[in-house]
Amino acid sequence: MKALQKASKFLSDYTSAVVIAIAVVTFLLPGLMGWVNYQLFTDMVGNKFTSQSMIIGIIMFSMGLTLTTQDFKILAQRPLDICIGAVAQYLIMPFLAFGISRVLNLPDAIALGLILVGCCPGGVSSNIMSYLCGGDVAFSVGMTTVSTLLSPIMTPLLVSFLASGTKISIKGLPMFVSIIETVILPIAVGFFLNYLWGKKKTFQNIQKIMPGVAVLGLACVVGGVISSQGANFFTSGVVIFAAVLLHNGLGYLLGYGAGKLTGMNTAKKRTISIEVGMQNAGLATNLATTTAQFASAPQSAVICAVSCVWHSISGTLIAGFFASLDKKREKAGEAQEAVLPEN
Repeated sequence: MKALQKASKFLSDYTSAVVIAIAVVTFLLPGLMGWVNYQLFTDMVGNKFTSQSMIIGIIMFSMGLTLTTQDFKILAQRPLDICIGAVAQYLIMPFLAFGISRVLNLPDAIALGLILVGCCPGGVSSNIMSYLCGGDVAFSVGMTTVSTLLSPIMTPLLVSFLASGTKISIKGLPMFVSIIETVILPIAVGFFLNYLWGKKKTFQNIQKIMPGVAVLGLACVVGGVISSQGANFFTSGVVIFAAVLLHNGLGYLLGYGAGKLTGMNTAKKRTISIEVGMQNAGLATNLATTTAQFASAPQSAVICAVSCVWHSISGTLIAGFFASLDKKREKAGEAQEAVLPEN
């Protein structure tokens, strides 16, 4: 068990490296991750439930295992912060995606994929990044939880509204059902199990393994899309990469700006920056590849997959940047103390 926990910590610390490694290997050997796209069944609204859907469910289940009644008490005690975070999450990234798709004149399918990424909730790994950079972890968990719980309503609603300018018909019901199946139910089951057995030592040991499982799951989701769409990554030109970089980078910047505008302290500003900028692109990828109405726009899955890889990398980079600022300030403070005369 200790070996598994060490492995989980290693995977959590090197999320970006693991995701990139799987992506590169799968790009060279596409058949290696073909199993991720295996269809298990079709649900009542025509969505394909695949191995990838199951993996997303496991990632969300791991998030549910970390939630306690105390987390919800914290949400109740900090309604203003959470409200600001939720509004920023569902205003900045969706409309930023829409604006970028117009400015870059993206093809309809690629624009749809970028909008889908923007309309998804915050990524689970953002909690880890907030911790690493000295952010407000409770605020981070609260934002991720609320944006995820709102996603069955907000994601279909916003995608349907913002994608109305494309020639691709989008309906909210299939996405609503898919998010309930792959996000809300697994989180609810994880939370219930944690409520029942959270104080048991064996269960706590299992909880420590789940972050590593979530990282492997994210890598598999990326690998599955590259397996099916990798050959199309570079056929659309640099526009996909430019759109993803702009969307993600401006998301961090505007998220930080939202925190500054509302008078948040440094820890909260860092947290809201990361929460807004890092989307659950794994969920977007799953929706793009399994929801029936996206079948006519396969390129939408490509930009979702690129976002999935890049958000993991950029999250690590920005967390490292914030952490380096703290180290510089500490060194500057120590140097200043060293030159002060003793009383």
